[in-house]
Amino acid sequence: MHLLIVRHGDPDYENDSLTEKGWREAALLADRLSQMDIKAFYVSPYGRAKATASCTLKKMHRKATVCQWMREFWPRIERPDTEGDQDCCWDWLPENWTADERFYQLKTWTLPKPMKDAGVEEAYRGVCASFDRLLAHHGYVRKGKVYHVTEANHDTIVFFCHFGAESIMLSHLLSVSPMIFWQGFSASPASVTSVYTEERREGTAAFRINTYGDLSHLYAAGEAPSFAVRFCECYDDNERHD
Repeated sequence: MHLLIVRHGDPDYENDSLTEKGWREAALLADRLSQMDIKAFYVSPYGRAKATASCTLKKMHRKATVCQWMREFWPRIERPDTEGDQDCCWDWLPENWTADERFYQLKTWTLPKPMKDAGVEEAYRGVCASFDRLLAHHGYVRKGKVYHVTEANHDTIVFFCHFGAESIMLSHLLSVSPMIFWQGFSASPASVTSVYTEERREGTAAFRINTYGDLSHLYAAGEAPSFAVRFCECYDDNERHD
């Protein structure tokens, strides 16, 4: 099985939609995906993900299943470097989160106080359980840290979602802390992450990332990547610091 996890195009967060650039990205993404044989489409309930998906679905005359669990990961934490301000649970300064070894481990990353206070573990487990139910529907049933194959297939499934949600899905497939993806990887708007199953012994499969955050469909059309999800490369760049 082949999973394609797509981040929405350049976001207009105020209106939960896409910017003009985001719509261009979504159209170029549709040109790419429409050339593929796709078994099923799934989409977050948020407007920016639905808008991104709409270009592909219209071009292919298809529909997508809306999954509430694919919405942007919702728990809000109080960052240790702020006073009372709440933000998404992955928005930590590097000097803060890297000082706590618990964040690097799957079993302990939800234990720091800001995570516990925000109910992060419960939300994370809920997303993972929903993801596993969907994979089981397509023939791959979670068993420990691998998957029991009930119906081996070469189907391609597309998920239109968000950076935070994508990171959780990948962390679950690889059984690692999502902090590794949230803090160490950057999936630009309209990027495509490709994940394949490997069934090296009959009946047991694992998932392996083939490409992460691919933007070849944008580069081929001369469309520059969006800056969203990144922070300033150098402090004096006058780009996003927080």
